[in-house]
Amino acid sequence: MSTIDPSTSPVDIALLLQGELIACATGGRSDDGVYQVARRELMDLPNAKELLPKFVSAHRTLDSFWGWIKHEAGTYAERRTIIYSAFSPLLDELERKSSSPADKDISELLKKPSVESISTAWSKALERRTSDPEGAITSARTLLESVCKTILDERDIEYTDKDDLPKLYGKVSGALNLAPDKHSEEIFKTILGGCRSVVVGLGSLRNRLSDAHGKGTQQVRPTDRHAALAVNLSGAMAMFLLETHFKVQAAGGSKA
Repeated sequence: MSTIDPSTSPVDIALLLQGELIACATGGRSDDGVYQVARRELMDLPNAKELLPKFVSAHRTLDSFWGWIKHEAGTYAERRTIIYSAFSPLLDELERKSSSPADKDISELLKKPSVESISTAWSKALERRTSDPEGAITSARTLLESVCKTILDERDIEYTDKDDLPKLYGKVSGALNLAPDKHSEEIFKTILGGCRSVVVGLGSLRNRLSDAHGKGTQQVRPTDRHAALAVNLSGAMAMFLLETHFKVQAAGGSKA
């Protein structure tokens, strides 16, 4: 009996279902078991059932679907168009729900000329967040490392290739007056201490769950929620550091 990995995102399940239908409609290799499992997963998903193409709801098997699609359109191209068009509303909604509210703000910030090179890591993190959790976690750490190095470069602060993320962040937080011990107000000390903990935690999460290291037989595999956590935290910290850096620059404090 076919199964789907529990960590597979709704978007990927919908794409899988769409792929099986296209393969069936165009003479490719299709798997009725996969189709039935993916169909059932989406039928059980709140709000997804209403957006499923009517032919998916109507046909429980690929044989049944084939009996319909072969009379609906005579060419492969026409059949692909029917399937892609029918799945568009569902995929749009699922992709919308898989996005974080801050995604757009962070993406806009990274369009600034001085930091646009960092946007590649952010784009990779977003792209992989649901489809490749391990890769997303790696990209999340790469994003923060790139942000820290960019800020240090612009402030003429030295670092080495051996400096890990916590050490890079330590130098940045010192330069931007974000170190907890530089503040007397307890609330700021707590918040900034939490920021440092997030950075250290992201490093640990990446070391344990990302694709950056070899794995033994007992290795825990990250799910899309682990990836979303890493990417969202990394994005929030990147935005905070860059906005602080730009504010200090605007105030005339471009150098440490």
